[in-house]
Amino acid sequence: MALGGLFAKKSGGDHASGPSRAHGQAGAALSSGQRLALLDQFEDLGISWFWATDENGRLIYLSERAAAQFGERAPDLNGSALADLFELDRDDEEHSQRPLGFLLTARNSIVELPVRLAGCSHELWWSISGKPQFDSTSRFLGYRGSAKDITAVRESQRDASRMAQYDSLTGLANRHRMSKRLTATLIAYKAAKRSCALMMLDLDRFKQVNDTLGHPAGDDLLKQVAQRLNRIVGDRGEIGRLGGDEFQIILPDIDDRGELGDLSDRLIQMISQPYSLDGSRAIIGTSIGIAIAPYDGIEPDALVSATDLALYAAKGGGRGQYRFYSAELKDGANLRREIEEDLRDAIVGDQLELHFQPLVKSEDNHVSGFEALVRWNHPERGWISPQDFVPVAEDTDLINPLGEWVLRTACRQAAEWPGDLRVAVNVSAVQFATADLPKIVKKALAESGLEPSRLELEVTESVFLGDPKGTQLVFRALKELGVRLALDDFGTGYSSLGYLSSAPFDKIKIDQGFVRGATEDDNNNAAIITAIVSLANALKMETVAEGVEAMDELALVKELGASHIQGYIFSRGLPQDEVLERLTNGKLEFDPQGPPKHRADRKRMFRRIGVIHEDHRYEAVMRNLSKTGAAIEGLLDVPLGTQLVLDLGGGQLVVGQVVRSEGFSQGLLFEIPLISDGADGLCTRHRISPYALAAAGMPLAALPPGNYNPTNIGNDGTRSRPTFLQVDVAATRAAHG
Repeated sequence: MALGGLFAKKSGGDHASGPSRAHGQAGAALSSGQRLALLDQFEDLGISWFWATDENGRLIYLSERAAAQFGERAPDLNGSALADLFELDRDDEEHSQRPLGFLLTARNSIVELPVRLAGCSHELWWSISGKPQFDSTSRFLGYRGSAKDITAVRESQRDASRMAQYDSLTGLANRHRMSKRLTATLIAYKAAKRSCALMMLDLDRFKQVNDTLGHPAGDDLLKQVAQRLNRIVGDRGEIGRLGGDEFQIILPDIDDRGELGDLSDRLIQMISQPYSLDGSRAIIGTSIGIAIAPYDGIEPDALVSATDLALYAAKGGGRGQYRFYSAELKDGANLRREIEEDLRDAIVGDQLELHFQPLVKSEDNHVSGFEALVRWNHPERGWISPQDFVPVAEDTDLINPLGEWVLRTACRQAAEWPGDLRVAVNVSAVQFATADLPKIVKKALAESGLEPSRLELEVTESVFLGDPKGTQLVFRALKELGVRLALDDFGTGYSSLGYLSSAPFDKIKIDQGFVRGATEDDNNNAAIITAIVSLANALKMETVAEGVEAMDELALVKELGASHIQGYIFSRGLPQDEVLERLTNGKLEFDPQGPPKHRADRKRMFRRIGVIHEDHRYEAVMRNLSKTGAAIEGLLDVPLGTQLVLDLGGGQLVVGQVVRSEGFSQGLLFEIPLISDGADGLCTRHRISPYALAAAGMPLAALPPGNYNPTNIGNDGTRSRPTFLQVDVAATRAAHG
């Protein structure tokens, strides 16, 4: 149909109507041919095009220039359903829920509706408007409308929208977008009873890179971190940069803490690999906090808060680690604040003391030196573990005065020892980064009178984070003083063999994590120890195997060539008076004492847990826990092979089979091994779902720290009789003295 015929109705009809006459005589002076020519000229300008459909919604006219945008499809457009030619904007909240066909069927006017041309090789957007047409009998004739190209406008809007939602430096989602995505995801997943994990990452030592290499280098580093995160996470989740050196990852439909722990390990390893920054080399690390909805939080704010607490715990655990959220972390955060306040007084208030653990020669079990270990005897809380207060000191301004106190005290007390035994002192990465460290060491040596060759400074691989050139300058200054240097916990941090060729170490300490399990079958730790010893020998360095506790471990590390050994098999840390007494009496040889064989790490404890058997819940005491099993006390004469469910709290249920039973004590082998919680503890891969608890009548909420009673009750509302007799362990032990 011709354009003039289609649009004649627009100016036809009752020409006597007032509005038509009111426009004056200029319009009436144009003939129909002139009006048609005017419309053609308007189309040729490309400002707008015209389209029309029949009563069935099929296209019967489209301006030639508009049709050309469909490319090869242009000749076949007439007769096509208009609804098949366009796609609606998914982000248009007003129209995205209703297809174009529905809008046309409703026979309402369309005003500047943005649509995307379907089936085109590249993205083209139009804005279409149209009005339904009716004859004098109100019969629907179809639509007559206009269209215009808004592709450039859309691209501009998209760029503006992207700038508002994405980080301009890394291209990752920004804080605003991540917040919206998390909120939308949790709302949808709550309705669908799905889970969602949230990770929070904080870069370790990033500020040092910024300060030493400059902000352009810091920006380049952040871009490379973003690329590495994308490489590991891929399409499993969305990554965002919240600002500074903070990153967040949303991981839909993942609640397996084993899977999340593995992913965290890969992220930590990837991010800690060296970076090339405009000719300079830098090494950083990362700490990761993890929380999972609905277990750790239902609402976005609660989940983010849980993740923050987990990240805080990861950084407090020594950095370069991950942590899962647990309810206990709230108490831990409060404890850290109290420790920080009290530690300031402890440093100047004579509450700290040093204990010394011997480093023993493999060849003859003679002591060659001692490692200084700081201890804190709090006047109210008693002994506080260094694992609790040293990380607090590192996160505050206390690590430098604490480290200086340890160094001065160790030098002074070691100077009292007879002979030429060395003292090893740990130096944190924060201390090492200060330009005054060589001066502080020199002053401690001068005040104590200790020979520099008797002082050994132990540093971890984290000292290489940030500015390797600055690190080399500190190394050089320390070696000029004549002190020895040892690399502690080798292989557990930001490992790179490159720095061993240039760093002037005298000793490598093999982390106890490689000693543990080295005697077990199908374990690669022995091969790793062999490689470290070979590397150290080639570089003319001594080696120390740390954390040796069992006789088979001792025999193995000696066989593999470690030159020195440290661990409970020879001695715990000794106070200064015991060290002096031993050395004065000439007791330089330590006799090994320990179990004959290494056992899988069992975390000793004494805490109450629930034990579920059939439809009954018992109370018991857990004596120790490992990845593969546990020892419990509290049930009398449980037959071998009995299946029990241990309720470890916080929604953690683990199925185990009794493999040892003596009176009221049982040993269990777990059906599914536990996993690391990222700290020094263990946890289950999965937990009771809050959705399941809600289905059983409980309110939908994050898991509380408590336990859960079995709901498996008979149809008549009764339970069966208990199978086992429960014993009060504490009372029984007291009765037997």
